[in-house]
Formats: sequence, structure tokens, C-alpha cells
Amino acid sequence: MSSVLKATKHQLTRCLQAASLAIGTSVIMVTGTQAETGWPEKEDLTIGFIKLTDMAPLAIAYEKGYFEDEGLYVTLEAQANWRVLLDGVIDGRLDAAHMLAGQPLAATIGYGTQADIVTPLSLDLNGNAITVSNDIWDAMLEHIPTEDGEIVRPVSASSLKPVVEEYKAAGTPFNMGMVFPVSTHNYELRYWLAAGGIHPGYYAPHLGDISGMRQADALLSVTPPPQMPATLDAGTILGYSVGEPWNQQAIYRDIGVPVITDYEIWKNNPEKVLGLTASFIEENPNTSVRLVKAVLRANKWLDDNNNANREEAVNILSRSEYVGADEEVIGNSMTGTFEYQKGEVLEVPDFNVFFRYNATYPYYSDAIWYLTQMRRWGQISEPKSDEWYFDTAKKVYRPDVYELAAEELIAEGLMSAEDFPNFDTESGYRPVQDDFLDGIPYDGSKPNAYLESLDIGLKDETL
Repeated sequence: MSSVLKATKHQLTRCLQAASLAIGTSVIMVTGTQAETGWPEKEDLTIGFIKLTDMAPLAIAYEKGYFEDEGLYVTLEAQANWRVLLDGVIDGRLDAAHMLAGQPLAATIGYGTQADIVTPLSLDLNGNAITVSNDIWDAMLEHIPTEDGEIVRPVSASSLKPVVEEYKAAGTPFNMGMVFPVSTHNYELRYWLAAGGIHPGYYAPHLGDISGMRQADALLSVTPPPQMPATLDAGTILGYSVGEPWNQQAIYRDIGVPVITDYEIWKNNPEKVLGLTASFIEENPNTSVRLVKAVLRANKWLDDNNNANREEAVNILSRSEYVGADEEVIGNSMTGTFEYQKGEVLEVPDFNVFFRYNATYPYYSDAIWYLTQMRRWGQISEPKSDEWYFDTAKKVYRPDVYELAAEELIAEGLMSAEDFPNFDTESGYRPVQDDFLDGIPYDGSKPNAYLESLDIGLKDETL
């Protein structure tokens, strides 16, 4: 749907509301959802996104009329890259955005850009993978264990280590791509490499070095998501970590092989978030709650009835204004399967999770994991106390806004209490998680102890 058509749809809704008011019918009756939260302080919103399948909650909230149910007239705008998107939220060009979970945290602590960005809502779990070129995959195969002729999964980066060592011995850099320095993709790629004995390098911002390549065996640099396949095909990078559909695109174009999904690196890991400035929420509290309500309904729709709506979602996402990739490519991961090698299609029903497992709740422990990875790889230059991690997480993650939105949806009969955590007892910290590739457990209440448990990475030292 073009931006002109979007505007027409919005204008029509406003005309209907105005007509209802003119004949004495309240706007409450028009929208049906105006019971507790007052009218939005700001009705016209522009929300940014990157062309990835996990922007789906925003597309669905728009297409299903959930934004308009809340009196919000939303324009969704694709952004060129994560930096442009972040700058748009900071300078007010965008009211909110589909963000990397690390972006609000990094901005708040002043890594890269200083700004008070917060999130009241997580958008999804999982959804990423790591892909290597066909040549690198062929070189890895002789080091990957098999059973009955089938590859044993998950594939460890230890099978890549001899290949990287050959490159180093020849004086050839082993280049890999990720989407942004504070992206989940960067931290997942680093986690996978380090667990296999490959050093992904350190950042040293206090020394003016933000390359992330100090002491690196594999050199990781930024490539925008939609450009990953072409960059791999050109030989500029030998592998990458990205969200869908750009791993499946490599298979579709026969230029690379997805090696491992983030579901296998960390089962049900948090991914994107809805990012806004703290000042936007302060100045527009009603708008913020209504925005979260609309997106929550979309998240639930995406997972309803065991993913029964995914085929429709794939059709919507394939449109040029959203992701703009072939339905077949998007459907490979969105409908419960994932293709690794050509023809090796495996069941991965939780590759994309939008609502179940409390996927949308903004857990402090999720924020703390990202902060530990920033510290592990030197983006946070000096050791921090456990209390610093706790305080930073609470400054950025806003379950208070989430809970207001959820309680209204329950009161309106649109959702049930069982759809959400028990807000009376929820601490904001998930139970200890041990579903990591290397088996090392993560306890968000003990961030420094967690850092100490990781073999490769900074602990209490400074580079």
C-alpha cells in the first residue's frame, strides 16, 4: 500500500469519527477502546523500521487497524540502516521505531550517541542466523561431526576455527558482517565464535578504537541487513549474522549456507524492541500506552492458534513497503521451518516468536545480558558494579507502561490475564537460563559472576 493510500485510509477514519461526533455519538463508541486511558496527546505518528521479518508486529498493527482502534494515525517508514533509524528517533523525525535491543541501552550509557531512549515493549524472540559463503562451508564440512550421514546440530564454531587459522597463516583477513555494533547479531556472532575458540576482537573506545578488532581472529564489520547477500556474493565478507529473510536469501540465491540459528545459540533470546525517547513517553503518556496496546494485539495475532496466521503475515511482509522479499523466502522461516543446506529443511517452530513465552515483556534481565556483552567486548571500557547493571536496566526498560497497556487490554476483553506475566509477583528477572550453545548459565541478578564464567572476554580488567 502506498503512502498516498495510507493517508487516504487515515482521512476516511477521521471523517467517520467527525461524523459520529456531529450526530452526538461519542468517540468511545467509534473506537470501542477509550475506557481508561485518555485520548492520545499525539495522534499522528511516524514509526521507523528496517526491512526484516521481525518488523511484523508493526505491519500487522497497521494492516489490521489496531493503531486506528487506539485513535492513532500511523505512517510506517523503512529506514536505510540502524544508524539512520536511531538518529531519526533522537531528532524527532520518528516518534518510535523497531529497534535493536542494544540501541536504547547503548544510547543511554553514551556508547556511540548519548540520548535517553527507552523501551516499554519487546517485539520478538529469536529470528536471526549465521551464514557463511559456499566456499567457507565446504571447508568447514570436514571438521563438522556427522551421525548416520547427517550433520550433528548445532554446528560449533570449532569447525570454523581451522579455516580461520589457515587464513591467518596466509596473512588473509577473515572478514564477517553484522548489522550494527550494539546489535543482537553482533553479540550472537561473537558468542558463537568465542564458544568455538575464535576470538572476535575487542572494542576500546577509551583509546579511540571503535573497530572491535583488537586481538581479533575474525574481523567483524557493519553491513546493512538487505545488503548482506550481495556483499557475501562479492567476496567482501565470508559470512554474516543477520535477521530474516537475509539468511534464507543466501540459500535462495545459492551463494551461502546458514550454519546456525540464534535459537540454537540461546534458546528464546530477546531480539528487537519498540524504542522511543524518554521525553516522548513523559509528554505523551496516553499515546505511549495506546501504541503499546496496538502492537501487543499484533504480536498476539502473529502467534495465535499455533501460528495459524503466519501465511497471511508472510503475504503482507512480502510487499515492497515492508520487507519486499519473495513470499517463499520469507515463509521459509516465518512458518515454522528453516532451510540450512540446500534441501535440508528442518522443523524450527519457534524460529520466530512474537508473543508466547512472554516474548513481549521488557525483562530487566534481558537488558542486563546486553550490557554484559557490551562489557565483555570492551564497548563498556571499565568494570561496573552489579548495581550499575540493575540501575541502567531499570532506566531503559519500562514495564510500567507495558503493564498499563496489558491491564487495559484485559479489561476490554481483548486479551486475558493468562496472556501476561503475573504483574503482582513479576520481578523483571527471568529464572536462570541455561539454554546456551556452550551450556553456561545466565543469571541476570549476578552480571559480574556471569562475566567471570565466560572464557573469552573482559572481566575486571581494562584494555
